[in-house]
Amino acid sequence: MRDTNPDSLDTTEDRPMGRAMLNGWRRRCPCCGSGPMLSGYLTVRSNCAVCGEDLSHQRADDGPAYLTILIVGHILAPSLLAVYTAFEPDPLVLASVFGVATVALSLFLLPRLKGVMVAIQWAKRMHGFGIESA
Repeated sequence: MRDTNPDSLDTTEDRPMGRAMLNGWRRRCPCCGSGPMLSGYLTVRSNCAVCGEDLSHQRADDGPAYLTILIVGHILAPSLLAVYTAFEPDPLVLASVFGVATVALSLFLLPRLKGVMVAIQWAKRMHGFGIESA
């Protein structure tokens, strides 16, 4: 049975996952959605500059890189096959175009997927995100 006292904090209930993931995709704080989550290309700030949420608990590690490889590979591998069979371009042109596309898509997705992974950890109260400071 849930406690109906508004003063008590229920730290077992998950935070809103969809909003947090959208904020993470935008590279914003998963809590307030206003402050920037990243201080560099992939460096997560220790605290949100707007709401003060502690983001130092995140443990994204290699997850965003694996997801980036998975997504880029699943998008560009079939595209490479389709372009080659339909147009039969020169191999150097094909390698150049798809090489640039691979790098560009990877650079676009990597920080956004890191933001999403940090936001999921925040929403699920993983790795210390559920500990409320006294």
